[in-house]
Amino acid sequence: MPKVLVVDDDATVREVVVSYLRAAGHEVREAVDGPGALDAVRDEPADLIVLDVMMPGQTGLDFAGELRKTSAVPILMLTAMADPKDRIAGLEKGVDDYLGKPFEPLELLLRIQSVLRRGRPAEAAGTPERVSFGPMQFDLALGELTQKGKRMPLTDAEIALLRALCEMLCKSVGGGVNERAIDVQVTRLRRKIEPDPGFPRYLRTVRGQGYRLVDA
Repeated sequence: MPKVLVVDDDATVREVVVSYLRAAGHEVREAVDGPGALDAVRDEPADLIVLDVMMPGQTGLDFAGELRKTSAVPILMLTAMADPKDRIAGLEKGVDDYLGKPFEPLELLLRIQSVLRRGRPAEAAGTPERVSFGPMQFDLALGELTQKGKRMPLTDAEIALLRALCEMLCKSVGGGVNERAIDVQVTRLRRKIEPDPGFPRYLRTVRGQGYRLVDA
């Protein structure tokens, strides 16, 4: 599993994130500030960094800018700032994705998987750019679902879930994911993509395994 470095000065948030990612099978290290994170990256490279914006001394944005001078490691930033200008500032510093606080641990895990997947060559990822099922098409790169050419609105969590399903999420991560949280997102997604959510045709339950996206 990919190595993740969690950087946050809030011990409670750090503990939740670290314990959840370890339960999902990730190798996780942690740091409380920017200088500590730089030392950790120099000691052992990470595959992805989960980074808080608001930290004493060096902010997450400053750390990201400094890190980008020497490293292209993906960064997923945690932020309580809702102003789009703040998010744009992060993108300009080289941040790969954002997740607002408070957040669901499952969505954090799905976003980590999504960022890591985007960083892999297409032939290594083994996943097509678009997946079709029934009258619908899902663009994995854009996170866009269309039905007969008409775009269907999705939440960030639903986009992440569809992406993960396309890579057989439930088979690959097994019991490390909060199954109840997945069930809730699947139910919501079925309401949008199924002709009859009570009798799903496309997003099916596979007994003893999880869920499967099929072209019915």
